Amino acid sequence: MPYDSFLIDGPWLVSIGWLAGKILNRFVKDENQNKRWRWALGIGTILIFWVTSISLYFNKEWTRWIWEMCGAESGRDWMINSGVFNFDHENVSTKGHVLAALLFLSYPVWLAAGFKLADRGKNKT
Repeated sequence: MPYDSFLIDGPWLVSIGWLAGKILNRFVKDENQNKRWRWALGIGTILIFWVTSISLYFNKEWTRWIWEMCGAESGRDWMINSGVFNFDHENVSTKGHVLAALLFLSYPVWLAAGFKLADRGKNKT
């Protein structure tokens, strides 16, 4: 996941949910089994995003290659600024940290939106 950041995580999660949903709708016809697959893929996807994104936000050393590849000063710089903005990533206020936490908590909503988009027109004949 080399390009994880707040700016792109939402759209990326929607895209992953949409693609996974389309594949499951195509190949898993049993609705209960489809739901189980979505649940399992959803948990796995969100965990990967959370581990990577939160580790970047807290500048964990194992993520250094990601932020350096992206040209950022730190993982938090990459998560907050995404190479586009110039917010102060070294002196984040309490409100800024709360906003970051809320963004992390929104990840399942983004993925669910992708699954929902994949279902549009699913039952039309």
